Amino acid sequence: MAKILVIEDESAIRRVLVKILSEENSKYEVFEAEDGLVGIEKIKSDDFDLILCDIKMPKMDGVEVLEAVKKLKPEIPIVMISGHGDLDTAVNTMRLGAFDYISKPPDLNRLLNTVRNALDRKELVVENKMLKKKVSKNYEMIGESKAITDIKSIIEKVAATDARVLITGPNGTGKELVAHWIHQKSDRSKGAMIEVNCAAIPSELIESELFGHVKGAFTSANKDRAGKFEAANGGTIFLDEIGDMSLSAQAKVLRALQENKIQRVGSDKDIKVDVRVVAATNKDLKKEIADNKFREDLYHRLAVILVKVPPLNDRRGDIPMLIEYFAKKISDEQGSPTKKFSAKAVKQLQQYDWTGNIRELRNVVERLIILGGKEVSEEDVKLFAAK
Repeated sequence: MAKILVIEDESAIRRVLVKILSEENSKYEVFEAEDGLVGIEKIKSDDFDLILCDIKMPKMDGVEVLEAVKKLKPEIPIVMISGHGDLDTAVNTMRLGAFDYISKPPDLNRLLNTVRNALDRKELVVENKMLKKKVSKNYEMIGESKAITDIKSIIEKVAATDARVLITGPNGTGKELVAHWIHQKSDRSKGAMIEVNCAAIPSELIESELFGHVKGAFTSANKDRAGKFEAANGGTIFLDEIGDMSLSAQAKVLRALQENKIQRVGSDKDIKVDVRVVAATNKDLKKEIADNKFREDLYHRLAVILVKVPPLNDRRGDIPMLIEYFAKKISDEQGSPTKKFSAKAVKQLQQYDWTGNIRELRNVVERLIILGGKEVSEEDVKLFAAK
């Protein structure tokens, strides 16, 4: 049930608003406050989904209430109630963060439409916050080893800057987790994070994928299309497996980094972009440079900050925490109680040679949850996790 607070010093207007909202929708629970100070106290002690607030009131006017609420609980939409002489002020409150305003005496349809729209907006804001939390949980970095602690420390220092980061390490070690952490802890977190797997895109299409194309640029280019760099404008682009990118695409990426400009395939028009670039590779780029497969100037542009993610065999002390984390996550996904792993089972898993790194460990944990007993035992590990 949506909780609405009406802050209005004129009792007749207040009663009308409460009556309209209460009678129109049984899902609205409506509360009253006779002035701004009383309203603020109620907002502090309770959670509301919407506030209707008069502009001209004694003790504390509507503008002051709006400013206070935006500091206390900025997610609550506020609709201002304006008298005839308050219209300019009402419009100004929109700049201060008010959702909308309604005039006195309130028009029934206008009031109800505004209330519905404001509540829809509040629901969307809450959903977005929950989604962000969910996304963040999907990219947690688990471990207390020195290697992981050092990586977290680097991220804390570099995230707030726009410095480019190159992440290296074997397949399955979690390079994408580092990239997501950098984005989520940065000032660009409100913008998009666009991921591009350079190894998965054919070399003849990589430039179109990154920079877009204009109609007629090639046979299947039936219309203009923006690329990943434009999609990431104001945010972060993550170039995964950049060591597999063609030399011609590397040259264009280098220009984008140098000039903050791109050109769509088939066009000579410059498009300005404001993008932070985070790249990752499982290759030895210095060897690739020596073999003339990777541009040295691009390497130095990308590797302002270098983050090396270790293989799982180098951080075996983190395996118990990873097992516990994956067991809970997998059980939650399957809607079943979290399975315990015996101490001997965990110790047995710590001794394995994890050539597939964390990705392989997760798959083994899932297999053991499905096939193992009520508590995963050492015997289960020997039976079902054998290499």
